[in-house]
Amino acid sequence: MVYRKHLKSFMVCIMVAVTVVNICLNLNVQSEFWYLHPNGQSRFLKLSERYFVAYPRNYTFIMDETLTCKTTTPFLILMVPVAPSDVPARDAIRNTWGKKKVVLGRLVETLFVLGLPGGNDAEQQQEQLKQENAKHHDLIQGNFKDSYHNLTIKTMVILKWVAQHCAKTSYVLKIDSDILLHVQNLVKLLLDPRTAKKNYMTGLIWWHSPVVRNPFRKFYMPRFIIHEPEYPPYALGMAYVMSMDLPKKILDVSPQIKPVYIEDAYLGMCLKRLGLSPTDPPKKSMFVINPLFSLSNCRLSKVIAVTTKSTSHMLWYWKRIIQGAQCLTSS
Repeated sequence: MVYRKHLKSFMVCIMVAVTVVNICLNLNVQSEFWYLHPNGQSRFLKLSERYFVAYPRNYTFIMDETLTCKTTTPFLILMVPVAPSDVPARDAIRNTWGKKKVVLGRLVETLFVLGLPGGNDAEQQQEQLKQENAKHHDLIQGNFKDSYHNLTIKTMVILKWVAQHCAKTSYVLKIDSDILLHVQNLVKLLLDPRTAKKNYMTGLIWWHSPVVRNPFRKFYMPRFIIHEPEYPPYALGMAYVMSMDLPKKILDVSPQIKPVYIEDAYLGMCLKRLGLSPTDPPKKSMFVINPLFSLSNCRLSKVIAVTTKSTSHMLWYWKRIIQGAQCLTSS
């Protein structure tokens, strides 16, 4: 009985503490806490810095030797944000959908976007990146720290690069490195007369995505950062394509909106400020995230983008596509 009494009291204390923390985090206050940096130095940090990202808009490109959009005019450019150390992912893409140059008579080019490597071997990684780029000429590197928390920075750097160099390109796709892209299906969609040429963004659209208020869940966002209960409509970050007029428009409006670390939701906030909304694809099955089972040949023949579990999984999907995966028809 005594044990149960103490256990009950302990659980009540835990519940009260969690409730107090949740209330404090969601109050419209700028809470502060001690932060231990990986280098061992600690400093007093505003809690808001966990959710906002520092984007001073003056990042420069320290690696930018590609000829894409400089001596070529692609119809579609594929921009892949990727970690500096993830060579296997880049090679898998180069050997699958990233090597397609002419699709349905249109020029398509692929570039990888990354920031500065970190860790004790940062200099060695940077030297390896230089050697890799000397071979492939497809790396775009900005002078920001490459980290998951900085995905919004990386996305804005992508928009900055294409806005500066690719004005004559029709469309740009931002796509994660673990995604299988059916390039022909994407180009087919973009060539469809019904597809808009301006103010266009599509992908897997989340129309009423609730702002996560539970501090123990991923993508938690307190009310003092975002007061609204829902995010504006946005295309999920796995893969989204936009007409080439949008990057500059988003960049121009972005100073009015303090950037949060959830990059795809932040683009939705920018679109809302522009008075625009993303567009659903003709079929939602064109963009598939984390399917329970690998796609059948029929589904694979109709998909534009689908998440994969590994580079070998991506290679397997691609092999089936080039072998002519299609729906079986009855005779």
